Amino acid sequence: MVMARKQTLVQLSDELIAALDREAARRGVSRSALIREAVESHLNNAIEAEIDRKIVAAYTRVPQTSEELEWASAQALQAIREEPW
Repeated sequence: MVMARKQTLVQLSDELIAALDREAARRGVSRSALIREAVESHLNNAIEAEIDRKIVAAYTRVPQTSEELEWASAQALQAIREEPW
């Protein structure tokens, strides 16, 4: 499925353009595709960082009990033992 796109103008230094062109050539993609991928990655990382921050804040407000930690540890060890390495 092709998504509608809008063109935008971004000013970049000669050095950054050269680095983009080298990386695009190395990957066999266009400069535009590489920039789109970088922007998507940056935005996704920002979303994941916000989720992580919220998880840490929640556990800071309501820490796990020692019983919950023991149970989680036992479950992790059991899962490792059952792994068919």
